[in-house]
Amino acid sequence: MDVRDAERRTDGLFDAGVSREPNFLERIIADDLSSGRVTKVITRFPPEPNGHLHIGHAKSICLNFGLAERFGGECNLRFDDTNPTKEETEYVEAIKRDVAWLGASWAKLTYASDYFARFYEWALELVRAGKAYVDFQTPEEIRKNRGTLTEPGTDSPDRNTSVEENLALFEKMRRGDFADGECVLRAKIDMAHPNLNMRDPVLYRILHVAHHRTGDDWCIYPMYDFAHGYEDAIEGVTHSICTLEFEDHRPLYDWLLDNVSVPSRPHQYEFARLNLTYTVMSKRHLLELVTTGLVRGWDDPRLPTISGLRRRGYTPSAIRRFCALVGVAKANSMVEAEYLESILRDELNATAQRVMVVLRPLKMVLTNYPEDQVEEFEAENNPEDPSAGRRTVPFCRELWIERDDFEEVPPKGFFRLSPGKEVRLKHAYLVTCRDVIKDAEGNVTELHCTYDPATRGGDAPDGRKVKGTLHWVSARHAVPLEVRLYDRLFTRKDMSNLEEGKSFRDYLNPDSLVVCRSFGEPLLKNADPEARFQFLRQGYFCVDPDSTPECPVFNRTVSLKDSWAKEVRKRS
Repeated sequence: MDVRDAERRTDGLFDAGVSREPNFLERIIADDLSSGRVTKVITRFPPEPNGHLHIGHAKSICLNFGLAERFGGECNLRFDDTNPTKEETEYVEAIKRDVAWLGASWAKLTYASDYFARFYEWALELVRAGKAYVDFQTPEEIRKNRGTLTEPGTDSPDRNTSVEENLALFEKMRRGDFADGECVLRAKIDMAHPNLNMRDPVLYRILHVAHHRTGDDWCIYPMYDFAHGYEDAIEGVTHSICTLEFEDHRPLYDWLLDNVSVPSRPHQYEFARLNLTYTVMSKRHLLELVTTGLVRGWDDPRLPTISGLRRRGYTPSAIRRFCALVGVAKANSMVEAEYLESILRDELNATAQRVMVVLRPLKMVLTNYPEDQVEEFEAENNPEDPSAGRRTVPFCRELWIERDDFEEVPPKGFFRLSPGKEVRLKHAYLVTCRDVIKDAEGNVTELHCTYDPATRGGDAPDGRKVKGTLHWVSARHAVPLEVRLYDRLFTRKDMSNLEEGKSFRDYLNPDSLVVCRSFGEPLLKNADPEARFQFLRQGYFCVDPDSTPECPVFNRTVSLKDSWAKEVRKRS
């Protein structure tokens, strides 16, 4: 495929309808195809199953699966499960769900552990060639003797052990004759190499820990740098795409491939990882948030995890579009969280059903409305989509309105309800506040108002103008709701660059979750799981898995305010 064909593509799942210039990876792949170096593009998405995926992984998923889609190739889902102390089957299943939810279909599902026997043979090949040795230094001694950026490292006392003895020692490692940390297998490269990753890196370590797939079959496990390139070679990966922190590891990737008999020769390329404002992407920090109970689990809607975004109400299409618009670069940068929110808001505006929900209720009694009368008003389900149809909304004498929509002593410019003032009830009538009822402490508990029967539909026959329009819910028909108002988990914009002496815990937002006991329209009682709605004047919300028929639960996905709409349109 010519690179111009990739440029013209906007119809693929991971193109997300975005028209743009080909990125540097697409140009590389197009050149490889046209030169004949590659006949079929094979990529892979290789997470370690030691936690849940986050929005940064979503970018890598969209990139790897998107490149395969764009050039008619394949992408594998591979689990790099080489560290049994941190990896669990639970994470494997969660990752598979997240990848599938984003819309990706993998050609093969593989595991590093599928290749443990083959890795061992390649390690033996390096030992036989005098290019690997067993080292009995402690981890601290190895770190100390590696040297610095300006000083060469120091050879290990075991560096010149004979090939025969190294083969015997490595076999003893394999049999489990040594304790954890007693020795490691290291590559024999160059302790004065300017790249510290090339100074005799560790290839295998001893871990007497059961593996989530292989059990106790092995007690030695390859390091990621050792396994990575060999996995690619086994699977015939043509373009092994990593984030920028692996750029300095590429010489080792190449060295390991060049020094054993691999079945194919992959090439590694690097791109900039995704960093998002007001959140953390470190798996270590995410794990700490979960295990210490600072959030409610990996799918807490305040987290940047894919499961958290899903629970909050994000759609796969919005995430794919975000990744397409952010693009692929060679330098790391910070992306505004508001940009992602704006893309989602734009989609939900076009697709979400409108309903009225009163988050913080205050009772309004229409004293001149018949006590037993019930009316129904028609309302559009979505003014952006006429095909969405209309619904009926019940109306009666007692209503719930937002507490914030009333001020006994209104400030200047307050156009909502106050004593003696007239406002419009959305879809219904004009009403005027006549009396304010308070409890013994002076708190407003109820408003007594009158309605104008001649203003059905919200317009006055005499042409009088009313500035304020309030949403409402019929008290007799209202469905009790639990509404969770989510906000930023952190108060600091750039969580990758903290103040000296501070930890990420110092920036936790105490108001990141506010729970409201609310009332909504009757149709919300039986809303489907993950269904998305626009609560008029409030924002976009979705049904949470905690919902029950007795008490539906809704999460605020994103507010109505959008300061990034122009930027999204410009980039599209």
